[in-house]
Amino acid sequence: MAFEFDWTDAEEIGIQLQEKYPEIEPYSVRFTDLHKYVTGLPGFAGDPAKSNEGILEAIQTAWNEEYEDAK
Repeated sequence: MAFEFDWTDAEEIGIQLQEKYPEIEPYSVRFTDLHKYVTGLPGFAGDPAKSNEGILEAIQTAWNEEYEDAK
């Protein structure tokens, strides 16, 4: 069975987003677009309606940490 994750896995989502979108500066992404990116990741099993601003901020921060580490 493939690895699955949901909204509570901000660090894993940040890693996945950095792998999929290495050219995007995370803090330039609007939350509406970030929501689409996350729900479109392979293995994402969360309910799309269960995100909120705090969750998206945590994901964006985790993604930015990965982005900065990759520089």
